[in-house]
Amino acid sequence: MQGPRKVFFLDTVHPVLAERLTAAGYVCVAHEATTPEELMPRLHEAYGIVLRSRLPVNRALLDACPNLAFIARSGSGLENIDVAFAASKGIRLFNSPEGNRDAVAEHVMGMLLSLFNKLHKSDREVRQGIWDREGNRGRELAGKTVGIIGYGVMGAAVAERLAGFRCRILAHDKYKSGFGFGGVEECALERIFEEADIVSLHLPLTAETAGYVNNVWLGRFKKPICLVNTSRGRHVVTADLVTAMRSGRVYGACLDVLEYEKASLEGLEVSAMPEALQYLADAPHTVLTPHVAGWTVESYVKLSEVLADKILADLGAAE
Repeated sequence: MQGPRKVFFLDTVHPVLAERLTAAGYVCVAHEATTPEELMPRLHEAYGIVLRSRLPVNRALLDACPNLAFIARSGSGLENIDVAFAASKGIRLFNSPEGNRDAVAEHVMGMLLSLFNKLHKSDREVRQGIWDREGNRGRELAGKTVGIIGYGVMGAAVAERLAGFRCRILAHDKYKSGFGFGGVEECALERIFEEADIVSLHLPLTAETAGYVNNVWLGRFKKPICLVNTSRGRHVVTADLVTAMRSGRVYGACLDVLEYEKASLEGLEVSAMPEALQYLADAPHTVLTPHVAGWTVESYVKLSEVLADKILADLGAAE
């Protein structure tokens, strides 16, 4: 590419990424508020793109970037990027799950501890002058069997924390093998259906995993489970989850993500509260958070540091 290597920032990320790229000779251009219509005629200048989830990086956008060398996604999910088409054009793709692995793992533990010890419920009650000790009797994580589905960076980070609580950890990954060590039992999905007390999802969102948790899937468990989802809301058919919760097949749910989220992940795409979501909001055996599992003060910095490390290691300084 002739001329300066311009990196278009389409979303807000920690400024350390722009600082490090600038120091390496790249020209960082702020387009965090630029509309798609305004952006398209400028994209021929882009050597790199940095984004989170504000815009879909589809074929139309990629065709408008004849000089694009890389896409850097702050975070782990890549569902807003046409990965196959980018690869066909020789465009490098970087993401940064290493940057918020600790945040996600700690959030999972926080949600489980809150649910099992009824912290969210008892906190509200005490503030109202209610002192109900028996109604807030908790249960312990120690000794529980936890099934981790998807054993990438996030799944492994969660397993590390669970080991400290003396949980038995079963892990299944359809596309990986050879990771069963350090107290983690690599297993077929059937063993999780048979033995798990808790199931934590750590899957990418693809055509294969959309609607992964449904009536059929939930019906395969041999005993009631607690479901944890910090990946993507569309993994779970919410109405089916609620049916399972009403019947007792699911005794608790920790959901940082919801089926009803906007593609940008910046809110819910509903004009009125769906019945299933209203049930989750009212139920005492749910913990709900607004897609913030990986959203800590520390991860904000680390996500950008990881991307800078990867970009500069692969592409080097700008000439």
